[in-house]
Amino acid sequence: MDSKPAGRMGWVVTGLALCLIAGGDIIVTHQFLTSRYPGANDFASRWAGARAFWRDGLSPYSDEATRQIQLLIYGRPIPPEEEQEVDPGPFAYPFFTVFLLSPLVWLPYAWAEAIWLVFLEACLLVGLLLTVRLARWCAPAWLLACTALWAFLFYPDARALILGQFSVFVFAAIAAALWELDRRSDVAAGVFLALSTVKPQIVFVLVPLLFLWALRERRHTFVASFLIATGLLLGASWLAEPAWAGAFVEQVARYPSYTAIGSPIWIVAHTVVPVLGSAGEWTLTGLAILYLGVATWRSLGRQVGKLSLWLVGLCLIVTNLVALRTATPNFVVLLLPLVVVFRALQKHRHGPWLVLLLQIVLLLGMWGHFLLTLEGKFEHPAVYLPLPLGLLAVFSLGRPWLVKGEPSGGGNRDV
Repeated sequence: MDSKPAGRMGWVVTGLALCLIAGGDIIVTHQFLTSRYPGANDFASRWAGARAFWRDGLSPYSDEATRQIQLLIYGRPIPPEEEQEVDPGPFAYPFFTVFLLSPLVWLPYAWAEAIWLVFLEACLLVGLLLTVRLARWCAPAWLLACTALWAFLFYPDARALILGQFSVFVFAAIAAALWELDRRSDVAAGVFLALSTVKPQIVFVLVPLLFLWALRERRHTFVASFLIATGLLLGASWLAEPAWAGAFVEQVARYPSYTAIGSPIWIVAHTVVPVLGSAGEWTLTGLAILYLGVATWRSLGRQVGKLSLWLVGLCLIVTNLVALRTATPNFVVLLLPLVVVFRALQKHRHGPWLVLLLQIVLLLGMWGHFLLTLEGKFEHPAVYLPLPLGLLAVFSLGRPWLVKGEPSGGGNRDV
């Protein structure tokens, strides 16, 4: 008896079941959350900017589009003198974001928000599962279930979901790109990596790292796929809005005027140890980048045929430390290095229970830190420090422990 039709039928049934679950989740989210308590302000800025383009023919970076965003979020325009106290909410994303959101701009915001939040939930779960597979983390089923629940409740991830942050989508896109590289599906990997550039501050170090590895491994199809996909996104953007690049740069340049917090290294140099100042900030930033560069050179030199997840994790940690402006929702990508730590910790005799204990400590620790240091409606700068700095210490001091058990090079296992 041919098993292929049965296998295809199984996929069809699974797909229908997932669609029903997603549809039910959207309805429940709309009924009990978004229709009563509209929020997800980070998504709202992008959605309203995209709506202004598709429905009104306006540039999403225009003053009128920004006014529409503010009316959606605050119910009134925000005058310049209030921008220090309230995020004015400009579009401030690459233009191709309007293409990604085009199916949602025709819906009422409550429905668009509900769909987006469920989409991000799926992105978080898929990204986590792909990362677990990439790391070859063979955890017991009960621990995987606990890890999935923990990932939704963990402070940076929960905050990203509440705000409707694109960082969750970027995490899934990075995980998918690495997964496709692992399967030698280089065209798909390049497309996923191109989509991850919707938040360039998260991948501006990862993209060159993957390029170096791909060129060394002669995976030119991956490089070409990324460049073509990125070129299409940028080309379509310029065709739709020729002046978008300058307007985008102008909005990004204004970002520091209403955002008081810089990178975690900036916080260390200007808040924790203010005597360091700007000179100390740039020195520490340079040392972090230098360390990553040396680690990349050594890793790529000794590990032919694969890209170490330890190196990818270190890259994401350093990126979150040195990016000129960051936010705790961006830390969702640090699930990848955390899974690397979980995999290594499980090798202990009581490994699964130690992993669960660490997850509980991280969950309670970050939420407790946030609540105890909350200043009005804003996070205290200290909340930005423990996770990336702690992971940097673990990855630096525990490299032999973390890389042990990674798949060997050769064959089809390249990541």
